[in-house]
This record gives sequence, C-alpha cells and structure tokens, in this order.
Amino acid sequence: MLPAAPARRLISAVVFIPTFLWLLYGAAAELFYLLVLLLSAGAQWEFTRMFERDGEAVHPWIGLMAGSAVTASFLADWAMPVVLTVVVVGLLTVPVVTGRPPAWGPAALTLLGVCYVNWLLGYAIWLRRLPQGPAWIVFLLAVTWLGETAAYLVGSRMGRHKLAPVISPAKTIEGAVAQAIVSVAVGGLAFGLLFPGRAVGLGLAAGLLLGVLGQFGDLAESVLKRSAHTKDTGGVIPGHGGLLDRLDSLLLNTPALFYYARYMG
Repeated sequence: MLPAAPARRLISAVVFIPTFLWLLYGAAAELFYLLVLLLSAGAQWEFTRMFERDGEAVHPWIGLMAGSAVTASFLADWAMPVVLTVVVVGLLTVPVVTGRPPAWGPAALTLLGVCYVNWLLGYAIWLRRLPQGPAWIVFLLAVTWLGETAAYLVGSRMGRHKLAPVISPAKTIEGAVAQAIVSVAVGGLAFGLLFPGRAVGLGLAAGLLLGVLGQFGDLAESVLKRSAHTKDTGGVIPGHGGLLDRLDSLLLNTPALFYYARYMG
C-alpha cells in the first residue's frame, strides 16, 4: 500500500490529467483561458493570505482584483502592457491615499504578488494561442513536472549534498542534477512526439532551459514561504499543498517557454 502522501498525489494526477487534456484538445479554448484565470486568482489569494497570516499588512482584495485584471489582459495582446501599467500606478497611489503607516509595505507586497503570480502565469494564455498551442502546454507540463518528480525521488533516496540548506533544506544537488537530466530527456522525447518532423535538438534545449529555470522558480517560492514562516501556501490539492505550491516552477517556465517557442521553436 502506498503511503498517504504519494497516494493522494496519485489520486490528484488521475483526476487532473484526463480533465486537463480534455480542456486542451476537446473543449473550447475559452475554457482553458478561464482555468488560467481561476488558477491565477486562487494562487494570488494564497500569496496574500500567506503573508497576512504571518502578521504582515497586505491588501488581499485589491491584489485579487488587480491580479485578475492583469491575467485577463493577456486575452488581448495590446491590453497587457496597458493594464499592467495601470495596476502598478494604482497600487503605488494606495499609500498616498491612505497615508497610514506602514504606508509602502502593504502596497509593495501586494504588487509583488500581482507581478509574481498573475503576470507570469498569464503567459499560459499566450502560449496556448501559439500555433500548436495545446502541444506546447503539454510539453511545458510534462518537462516541468516529470523533472520535479525525478528530483524528489532521487533527492529523497540518494541525496547527500544540500543544494540550498538555508532556503530549502530538503533539496539536494543530486536531485537538482536528476531534474536537469530528466528534463532534457523528456524534452527530447516529448518534442519528437508532439512535433514530428522537427529537429529534436530544439526539444532537448527547451528541456534544459525548463529543467534549470524551474528549479529557480521552486527556490523562489521557498524563499517567499520561509519569509512568511509557512510550509505550504494552502491545502486545495491533496498531496501537493496549495495552488502556488504546484505552480511555483511554472511561474518561471511558462514565460520562458513562450518566448522560446515563439522565436526558436
């Protein structure tokens, strides 16, 4: 019998994977965009609530509304820079309007959440709208999550050297190397299956990019959680924690793959 945590992860995967593939290949693109909006809103809420529980002053409702507007702005190419500019200017005026100390801390923390969660995750909409967009989304998830799984398995069983002991004591150099190797291998295999007839080297390079950058995304969230003195951002996904815990690597990998696919792939 599987231990409780791996069993919950397996059940989550069995439910999530078929549903997600249907959203990509069987449903209207608008349903996928709605999913991205809901995920970004939920992760944004987890971000602000995480710091609020730690006693930090923050603007959770302003962050939720402003962040949702930023993610939604990716639905129109021209809208994103306009909406992002309005949100940044608007949040910077909040301390001026309220004038109550601490004036800049809550606005700065809320703005960090909007840029970190909603802006970066919004690139999933642009990635989906590329030619063969669903295939790129599958490539992104396969490389990122299989690489993370390799890091977890190798690190927990054979890891001896700490990768970032202060930031994330559980991560090891052995796990990081395994993630990079598996990401490259999955990148080449997935690229050959999803984009037949194209140079597999493009997939290998993309796998290396995501395998390395995704680890920085994971560590970046670890820094945020450690600063907020919390282990998980939530418990909405059984066996995985919160939405932000599951999206951390994708927050950096999604915009990286979008630009790679647009200009290289």
